[in-house]
Amino acid sequence: MDSSVKRTILFLIFCAVGIVFIVRLVFLQLLDDSYLRSAQNNVLQEQTIYPARGLVYDRNKELLVYNDAIYDLTVIPEQVKNLDTAVFCKVLGITKDDFIYKFEKLKRSKGYAPFRPSLFEKQLTIPMYAAFQERLFDFPGFFVEVRTDRKYKHSNAAHIMGYIGEVTDKDIDRSNGYYRLGDYIGISGIERTYEKELRGVNGVKYILVDSKNRTQGRYKEGQFDTAAIAGKNITLSLDQVLQDLGEQLMKNKMGSIVAIEPETGELLALVSSPTYDPNLFIGRDRGNHYMELLRDPDKPLFNRPVAAPYPPGSIFKVLESLVGQQEKVLNPATSYGCHQGYLFVGCHAHSSPNQLRGAIAISCNGYFCQVYRSIVNNPRYNRVEDAYNSFYNHMASFGLGKKLGVDLYGEGAGFLPPTSYYDKVYGRYRWQALTTLSLGIGQGELGITPLQMANATASVANRGYYITPHIVKAIDGKPNPNPDYNIKHWSTVDTSYFPIVIEGMQDVVERGTAYIARIPGIEICGKTGTAQNPHGKDHSIFFAFAPKVHPKIAIAVVVENAGFGATWAAPIASILLEQYLTGKHDTRPALVERMLNGNLTHRNDSVATK
Repeated sequence: MDSSVKRTILFLIFCAVGIVFIVRLVFLQLLDDSYLRSAQNNVLQEQTIYPARGLVYDRNKELLVYNDAIYDLTVIPEQVKNLDTAVFCKVLGITKDDFIYKFEKLKRSKGYAPFRPSLFEKQLTIPMYAAFQERLFDFPGFFVEVRTDRKYKHSNAAHIMGYIGEVTDKDIDRSNGYYRLGDYIGISGIERTYEKELRGVNGVKYILVDSKNRTQGRYKEGQFDTAAIAGKNITLSLDQVLQDLGEQLMKNKMGSIVAIEPETGELLALVSSPTYDPNLFIGRDRGNHYMELLRDPDKPLFNRPVAAPYPPGSIFKVLESLVGQQEKVLNPATSYGCHQGYLFVGCHAHSSPNQLRGAIAISCNGYFCQVYRSIVNNPRYNRVEDAYNSFYNHMASFGLGKKLGVDLYGEGAGFLPPTSYYDKVYGRYRWQALTTLSLGIGQGELGITPLQMANATASVANRGYYITPHIVKAIDGKPNPNPDYNIKHWSTVDTSYFPIVIEGMQDVVERGTAYIARIPGIEICGKTGTAQNPHGKDHSIFFAFAPKVHPKIAIAVVVENAGFGATWAAPIASILLEQYLTGKHDTRPALVERMLNGNLTHRNDSVATK
């Protein structure tokens, strides 16, 4: 081979090798930052600065939720070298097996990387934190991050406040990198619904450390640090005094209370009983308390007001009276007789016959069975199904059978049976008014949540419309920006049909089935309900609004397995109405004492529930 050719070949080989080295160097220095990270992590610690979550106030500026410092132990695995495991475990009060288990679990966690900080031990006690800080130089790769946990000033409103907990792998995936292992997120209540507003924005601080994990100062005097931005403060529409009184009245009872300001849709109180102290969900024992509550057969974690469907009983007659007038099968002078019932539906003894206003006041089952039958058999329609569809649409316009859109997680839709339901049960064209007659007295397949009951009451109070119920009144001092909270949802019933029904509701309290709820000087319009319960004693139900003119509050009370609506639900509602409208509830001490001390569950409260 010619020498010049050999030189050319050797030259090309050297060039090729040189190009390979150059490409590799470019890749390592410009594209692959693993070596850079490794070098940096020998001297740098990236510490997350967690912002304080937003504070929570009630409508009267009473502080409800604030923050408290907690200390989490974090580790950068790549920096852990020559660790004296025995001393480390002694300081933390764990065994070597615990140490190995935690490290293995950490490695399997979502988003784990050996050069990134990961949570190792959450919520150190103050003595543990102090002991660890004294020996920090012995534990390279470990450092403490200061976070905030929630504190609740009062032991009530747990289902409204909700709680925070550690993120799951799904939370991390959905956050596009914002959350990492060990971070906290809203799990329920407003903490969940308004997580983005409450959480704030994390900051980052870069710290220089030496080979013994001793802090040497800020990296480049903090040029690359970013400050944390605190979460936004939230003002609830909740009235703390009313909420607290409601929970006291429902102690040792199962059921719900929902109170709404009709004009705005703002929730004034939302009681779920049995309930629990929200402070149980803070600290290292939150998991144990959660399991205790989860196993409780009375289900204190279940948010009854927004999720539990009940047959409404006789309160349904109020809406039925409006629909009947709208469908032109009922007017104020319509009279029906009652012989303690109608066909297979029984009724209590009372004067007969009655016109509409009187029938509402005495809650005549026979009367409203006739009204329901006239609606569904309305000759204006070719088929029963068409008439029933009209009835269904009217009822749906009051917010029944659908989620209202409240800003609390877990809302249920209840159940307003459509024609398809009866077609499936009985066959198409094989059912009629008598087949579904129990709907006429609010029984049968109906399922209405207490929130829907209170919302329907607010619709009557407003003479035909409601605004979506909501619990957050303002965010950082500005009105809740959700546009739904400014829209009037009008029912399909003309406003001219409301006065006679409202007069009947006033009669219910002044001289009818809810006389016990009467408050001198306050015009209350209400309706009792005694809902049959296939699983036990009837439910006691009452809804009302007051005052009659320019209503300030609409309320619904459900007391499970408590009998007549006038026995428990109506008195409880009356006490709360008086408290909200007058600022006191001591004018009827014997009634208040009976409601407060009544025990319908025959249980001793556990540490968790109340």
